[in-house]
Amino acid sequence: MAIPFFYETSLPGLPGLFTLSGETSKHCIQVLRMQPGETIALTDGMGTKYEAEIISADKKQTVVTLSNKVLIPMPEPQTSIAISFVKNPSRMEWFLEKATEIGIAAVYPLIAERTERTHFKADRWESIIVSAMLQSQQVWKTQLQEPVAFHELISRRFAGTKMIAHCEDDSKNSIVSLQKAVAQLILIGPEGDFSKEEITAALACGFHPVSLGITRLRTETAGIAAAVLLQNR
Repeated sequence: MAIPFFYETSLPGLPGLFTLSGETSKHCIQVLRMQPGETIALTDGMGTKYEAEIISADKKQTVVTLSNKVLIPMPEPQTSIAISFVKNPSRMEWFLEKATEIGIAAVYPLIAERTERTHFKADRWESIIVSAMLQSQQVWKTQLQEPVAFHELISRRFAGTKMIAHCEDDSKNSIVSLQKAVAQLILIGPEGDFSKEEITAALACGFHPVSLGITRLRTETAGIAAAVLLQNR
């Protein structure tokens, strides 16, 4: 059985005594009823993983001793998805959870021409991402970026393969046919798709037009389809 796995925003560089955050302490002691001598695992979401033995159990400030430090390289490919806000907030939360489980490196909440609502709940979304990271036993946390306007994002420098998924009948590539890259970014449009002007602008900035299949997908479904295809191509 896997030992309990927790996230701490900052872990020391060397093994030794460490005081858990209030949230982790409460979960260990009050929820899981853990006792001194029991072991947990900790990650900072940046590739570091420690084993930790509970020394003193307190629901506010549990002290552990850190050991068996492991540094895990960032997995490849490093896929970023810029996805438009959708009208139903729960659908975006579902996307964030699943994208994190799949191993997406970064998510950009995107404001496109036809985006209708921009409900950015940073704290709640971060909590969903952390929970999904721990549930899927990962040590690299999906980075939630600040909301960004479409034209601002496409004008930024990106050292990797850039793609835009859209529903127009123009010529498009299959994702699996594109050259593999360590870093890759895909744009997913709102309900109603990107405008023709946005598609033209993205292509002018070096984005490849790609297809996600023969059916028309909801925004959050398109995001997950892209995540699976890009992570496994």
